[in-house]
Amino acid sequence: MSITYNEIMKQRLYILLPVALMLMVTACTNRNFHLEGNITEAEDSMLFLEHMSLDGPVRVDSVKLKKDGAFSFSEEAGEAPEFYRLRIANSIINVSIDSTETITFKASYPTMASQYEVSGSENCEKIKELSLMQMQLLARAIAIDNDERLGVKQVEDSVNRLVEGYKDIVRNNYIFKEPQKAYSYFALFQTLGGRLIFNPHESDMDIRTFAAVATAWDTYYPGAVRGENLHNIAIEGLKVLRANQVKRYGPAIDVNKLEVTGVIDLPLKDNKGTQRSLTELKGKVVLLDFHAFAMKGSTERIMMLRELYNKYHAQGLEVYQVSVDPDEHFWKTQTAALPWINVYDPDGVSSTYLQRYNVQDIPTFFLIDRNNTLYKRDAQVENLQQEIEKLLKGN
Repeated sequence: MSITYNEIMKQRLYILLPVALMLMVTACTNRNFHLEGNITEAEDSMLFLEHMSLDGPVRVDSVKLKKDGAFSFSEEAGEAPEFYRLRIANSIINVSIDSTETITFKASYPTMASQYEVSGSENCEKIKELSLMQMQLLARAIAIDNDERLGVKQVEDSVNRLVEGYKDIVRNNYIFKEPQKAYSYFALFQTLGGRLIFNPHESDMDIRTFAAVATAWDTYYPGAVRGENLHNIAIEGLKVLRANQVKRYGPAIDVNKLEVTGVIDLPLKDNKGTQRSLTELKGKVVLLDFHAFAMKGSTERIMMLRELYNKYHAQGLEVYQVSVDPDEHFWKTQTAALPWINVYDPDGVSSTYLQRYNVQDIPTFFLIDRNNTLYKRDAQVENLQQEIEKLLKGN
């Protein structure tokens, strides 16, 4: 009995096909990130990879370093950014992971915390910058505290001014610039003397800073536990802050009635001079639109919004349109006949609200659900009418 060439090839194909399928499945499910590099001057030391969970550090892996200090770790990447650290004894390098990236570190022990090189991750590069800035802040605060020429009150005032200056730099150059980034989340939890630098229990602005990152994470990583945690921190900080104000100034607000909101509020005046805010629209589906009437294509966009408003307003849709036009009078004339909420931001394209919502282009819109929680931004919406109907039905 003879076997033809074609029969042999069919048999080989039957054998190879399952193997190929297995390789394809493995490739599709392999969503690992990789950390590698060298930490020298640490022969026989244990290098730990630890996950910085919301409950604290959790050991993930470890390796005993040889003379060349080479190491390599590989773990599964999540759907949202996560945080890890490389640790030898008390020396730490902070790491963020937001994809299946390969990040390389080079350092020497025991100076690895402040003198290391990192490549392969913009977030990790920014975290290094922030860590070094934090170390410099601590050194300057210690120098002030040790200055014998200063009294207790002078030391306190000087350190407070130092911290506020640091917060302004980090807030404007890092957090508000890209609130959706892992390094912005990292910046929120930096400490000085064991206390949070951005303390939502002490400052309205710090609460808004937490809320800015929380809102961005809602948009980019919907349902992420860390984003929900940021909202909880912000609202608890607001309760504590308001409770302290009640003690100092008397009962002006029932702190127990405060609720978590998933949006950054926009308290701006409308075209009739009345201050309006997003939080007053809880219970409605809101289309938040950042717009400039002087831009090309404005007329077509307004017609599209009119169609949506006429079709869905009676069912619970509201349009909250923020103008960044340079000419306020021009804006008033353009919005006089529009039926929805039109507010004006006098800061225009330099507005901090654009930064907090990470608006890169005008126009840009967001959808907000009936719970006053940010749902999606325009880049995530394929069919706007379907998404509006879904939110109106409460699905």
